[in-house]
Amino acid sequence: MTPKLIVIVGPSGVGKGSLIKKLLLNKSNYSLSISATTRKMRPGEEDGKDYFFLSNQEFEDLISEGGFLEWAEFAGSKYGTLKTQVEQNLSLGKSVILEIEIAGARQIRKSTPEASFIFIAPPSLSVLHDRLVTRGTESEQEIARRMELAKQELAAQAEFDFVLVNDDLEASFERLLNYCESL
Repeated sequence: MTPKLIVIVGPSGVGKGSLIKKLLLNKSNYSLSISATTRKMRPGEEDGKDYFFLSNQEFEDLISEGGFLEWAEFAGSKYGTLKTQVEQNLSLGKSVILEIEIAGARQIRKSTPEASFIFIAPPSLSVLHDRLVTRGTESEQEIARRMELAKQELAAQAEFDFVLVNDDLEASFERLLNYCESL
């Protein structure tokens, strides 16, 4: 299998992280790209494991040098995918998975059209809402904000090479694995 860049996008709470975790546990020839960020490290996080924590100046320098496949600003902090990290893993024969937002996927589509773009969708908005509530990590206000964003994200599904409805984790994992292995 030729190593590929695989971009995975979907609304918060859709199960992207669970599906990616299963893929990484079952396939040693896949790696997850670690993003760079300017936000402060939180307790328990490790530089180079959770994120590459950079100063604003370091991040700006990398932008100027073309060091990111994609980057965006969110809530006052910058986040981006380092080209060197992706290239290093691809050169080791590993397919690289990026779990990013739609804006980042659009940037990568322009610079790296040979990448594979996967959208993970919920069976319905009500199921997505229930998942976010059950997760118990967001306030009702945050859930409402994420649901509004999910509607916008779902409207962009047609931009992706493969849309996977995560209705059942095991069955969805098998469909994801089969698709990735067919690339």
